[in-house]
Amino acid sequence: VFFHNALPFVGFGFLDNAIMIAAGTQIELSIGVILGISTMAGNLAGYVEALASRLGLSIPDLTPKQADMWQTRLSAHLGKAIGVTIGCILGMFPLLFFGDEEEKLEEKN
Repeated sequence: VFFHNALPFVGFGFLDNAIMIAAGTQIELSIGVILGISTMAGNLAGYVEALASRLGLSIPDLTPKQADMWQTRLSAHLGKAIGVTIGCILGMFPLLFFGDEEEKLEEKN
């Protein structure tokens, strides 16, 4: 249950963070202004979960009683939280490609 919930959210956290770091400002200034929405309006989680299902991530075979247990719910929520945390950390890779623009401006002045 933990891994079934964690894996899609690693993908979601990675994509969300990488896209927002790389293109968030441009999205906000172009599409966001035209439509009057924020970059936070998108919902990648549903798409990532559907992709994980198509790639063969199997749903745990639980009885209704097992699915309703507090341990199962806790495992699902912890999997989502830890998965999105790991994905967001991995999704920060675009920061490696940004230069020290502020330091360059200070050197010019």
